[in-house]
Parts: sequence; structure tokens; C-alpha cells
Amino acid sequence: MTLYRLFLRSLRRNSSTSSSQITSLHHSHSHPLPTINHNIQIFRPFAFSSAEEAAAERRRRKRRLRIEPPLHALRPNTGPRPPRDPNAPRLPDSTSALVGPRLNLHNRVQSLIRAGDLDAASVVARQSVFSNTRPTVFTCNAIMAAMYRAKRYDDAIALFQFFYNQSNIVPNIVSYNVLINTHCDAGRVDVGLDVYRHILANAPFSPSPVTYRHLTKGLIDAGRINEAVDLLREMLNKGHGADSLVYNNLISGFLELENLEKANEFFDELKERCLVYDGVVNATYMDWFFKRGREKEAMDSYKSLLDRQFRMIPATCNALLEVLLRHNKKTEAWALFDQMLDSHTPPNFQAVNSDTFNIMVNESFNLGKISEAMGVFKKAGTKPGSKPFAMDVAGYNNIIGKYCEHKMMAEAEQLFTELCSKSLSPDVTTYRTLINAYFDEERIDDALMMFRKMVDSNLRAVASFGNKVFGELVNRSRAAESAEVLTKMGERDPKPDPMNYEIVVKGLCKEGLFDLGRDMLGQMMRYGVGVTPILKDFVLEAFAKEGRGEEIERLLDVRRQGYAAHW
Repeated sequence: MTLYRLFLRSLRRNSSTSSSQITSLHHSHSHPLPTINHNIQIFRPFAFSSAEEAAAERRRRKRRLRIEPPLHALRPNTGPRPPRDPNAPRLPDSTSALVGPRLNLHNRVQSLIRAGDLDAASVVARQSVFSNTRPTVFTCNAIMAAMYRAKRYDDAIALFQFFYNQSNIVPNIVSYNVLINTHCDAGRVDVGLDVYRHILANAPFSPSPVTYRHLTKGLIDAGRINEAVDLLREMLNKGHGADSLVYNNLISGFLELENLEKANEFFDELKERCLVYDGVVNATYMDWFFKRGREKEAMDSYKSLLDRQFRMIPATCNALLEVLLRHNKKTEAWALFDQMLDSHTPPNFQAVNSDTFNIMVNESFNLGKISEAMGVFKKAGTKPGSKPFAMDVAGYNNIIGKYCEHKMMAEAEQLFTELCSKSLSPDVTTYRTLINAYFDEERIDDALMMFRKMVDSNLRAVASFGNKVFGELVNRSRAAESAEVLTKMGERDPKPDPMNYEIVVKGLCKEGLFDLGRDMLGQMMRYGVGVTPILKDFVLEAFAKEGRGEEIERLLDVRRQGYAAHW
């Protein structure tokens, strides 16, 4: 008992000492302190009352680390990188490579492609290979595909050889698909098959369904449908899914051979393998039946597709629209168009595109219902939840072109103004359509104004179009205005074609504007555009008649052949 009392006495002594220290601290700072309750239990900061509270704290820490990573994660890794395996296959660029200067280069090439100046786009892409800003695989594919669409097959193949075999850029599957498609359309399907075998043997990726679409179509076009069937079996054996468009190629091939039984066999196989297939197969059947006068079977195929209630993409519905309109099924086509508009609920589902509207607008013009075309162009769905389609530049270009064809310039200009008021920019096609229409209507001032707008918008006029516009202006004694526009064009790269300069300089000399003609020649020499021998002889003779032959000789410096143009 004595020991217990001594222990309590020592505790009281320590407590009184602590209280006196706290009291002195209180008087020194003159701040009241709360009464200390010695019965309060002190908890550790990282202890939790329950497992749920601990789990919530862990989740909070993880979220914080995602938002604010630790400092060591932000520091660059100064350690040595592991050596790259020299035997590992090189992989093509990913989309993350399309940034900064390489993205600027890609956009520049795409602008030239959209302007129709494929030669200039090819030159820019080729030259960039030797610069610090090398093109990505996407830029190379873009110019290759543009050459293919223009049916310049040899140029497309030459670009593949230059970019991927000579310049050490790694191709992706799109690159090979463009090459295969080019060879097949050029009638060299065996070369396309060699490219396919090269992919299987050497590429770090597998062929895509698009690869098999191109090859089966090429084989069928070459009359080798049995090999196309073998290729389909090979595709399935390699683990690829059943592709509707590959099957459609085979079905179309057998239908053209009048082998309906075999076509049905492949169609049944497709329906067994795919619960949802592309309705373009039905469009193929419908077109074949219509051409043979079997209208009932064609419409039965169409109704069977609608009964399945597939959610069809615009490309599929557009193919159905074209078949229906081609075979005079107008009522069904307009009903399908209305159904597509009602199903258009972006961003959840896009049921129409500008091609859809182009098909129906063109149909209105073909039927002579020109007054209804604008209503079709602006038509929207009536079903709750459907939204109007946000028309793109291609859709505007189509209807503007139709109005220009019918000499309805007021409506075309109204649509052009509407296009400029939206978050869209007219492209070269827009300006070219209106400028040509103004020239046809002899509205030279309007044509010149529109051409100036085009140049001010940083759009490039290809050589052929520039030659036509400058030729029309010069023929109407507008050489001075032509020189003004050409000077603006020369301030940007790539420079205008030498023929553009030749037309304008000749026009200036014929109008007696020799000082302005001399300035244009100076631009040609300064920009390295090149003076053709025909132009050089013309200006030497014209300036000599004015007593200024020596002046122009000094400017041209006939001994400097380095400026000679490539003609």
C-alpha cells in the first residue's frame, strides 16, 4: 500500500509542475489557453476507426498522386537508356509524332492536296525528307493516296519507293494498303499479292481487312475469282473476323458470273458469322436484280434488310439511296432519306453525311425541282432527339456548283455568304466554281474580287487554274490587276508557276506597262522561278523597241543559265 501512495504522490508532483509551466507561458504571451483535459486520448494520425475509412484515405492519396505527381516523377530520367535491340523491328510513327513542325508540314501538304496541286505537294513532301523536319508516315500516305485518287498510279508507286525504301521511313499498314490498291487498279494484281506476302514475312503488324478487300477485288476484276475465295479462307484462318465488304466483293463477282446460287451461299455464310452485317451487300443484290428486271426480288432484299433494323452508317445508306434512285424507286429513296434524318442524333450516332445531302440535292436538280433543292439542303429530322446535320464545305460546294450550272448566281452567292459566316472556310473548289461562273457571265470585276479573296485566304491556285484566270484577265485588259494578285502569290511558298508570270508579263508589255513588267521580271529572278526562252525573247524584243533593251538584258543576265526554268 505504501508503494502505491508514493507512486500517486509522484504523479501529482509532475502534474503540478506542468501546470505551473503552462501558467507562466500564458502570462508571458497574454493569450488565453484552453483548459487542458488530461483525460483526452491522443490518437495516432494514421490510425483509422474502420477499414472503410482506411480504404477511403488510400483512394484519396491515389487521386492526389494522379493530379500532383511526386517531384521525382517530374524530373527527367538522367540515367542511361537501355541499349536498343538492333534486331528488333522498327515500328512506324504513332499519332503522337504528328506535332509541332511535323504537324505544320502535314497541314501544308494537305492544303496543297486539297487545292489539287499534287505536284507541289509531292515536291514539298520530298524536300522535307532532307530537312530537319522529316515527314511522318501520315504525310507520306496522304500524298500517295492523293496520287492514287488522281489515277496517277506510277507516281504513287514512285512515292512509296522514295519514302519507304530509299528514305528509311517506316511504313504502316495504310501505306501498304495504298500500294496494293494502286497495283490492283493498275492491273498488276500479282505485284499486289507480292506486297501482301512481304507484309506477312517482314512487317511487325498483320494485314488488315482493308488489305483483303483490295486484293479480292483485284483478283475478281482480273477474272481470278477462285483465288479470291482462297484468300478469303486464308483471312478467316488467320483469325480475322468476317468482313462484310470482302464477302460483298465475292458475292458481286459471282453475281456478275450469273452464279446466284454461289452468291447466296456466301451471303448465308456471312449471316452465320455476323449477327450484324453491312447492308451494302443488299445494295449489291438489289442492283443486280433491278438490272435483270426482277424488281420484286430486289425490293424483297431491301425490305428484308429494313426488317432487321440495323443501325446503318451513312456509307451503307448512301449506297442504298443511289441504287433506289438509279432504278426509279423515288418514293422509297425519299422515305429512306427521312428515316436517316430522324436517326441522326450526334454525338451518339451520325446517320447522314454531306454525301447523303449531295445525292438528294442532285436528285432535286435532275428532276427539275430546283426551287426545292434549298429545302432539301437544309432539311432536318422531325423525330424527337434528332438533330440537324452540320453541313461541311463539300456539301456547300456541291449545291453552289449546281446553282452555278443553272446560272442562278444570286442563290450561289447567298450560300457562299452563309458558308463564310459559319465556322467553315471556303476551299479552292468553292472559289474556282464561282470564278469560272463569273467569267461565263462576263462579270469580270466579281471574278477578280473572288480571285483576290482566294489569294488573301492563303489558298494556292494550281498552275492550270492560274493560267486560265490570268489569261482571262489579261485578255480583258486587266494586266495591272493581275500583276497585283500575282505579286501577293509570289510572297508565299511554293512560288507561282512560271507560266503564270509569262502570261502576266506579256499582258503588261502589250498594254505598255513596261515598268510594272520589269518589276514582275525582277520578282521572277529574285524568287528563282525561272524565265522560259519564249518569254526571254519576247521581253528582249518588246523592251528593245522602247529603247530599254540593255536595261532588261542586265536584269535577265543571259549568261546566268541557273535561273532557267524546267520546261
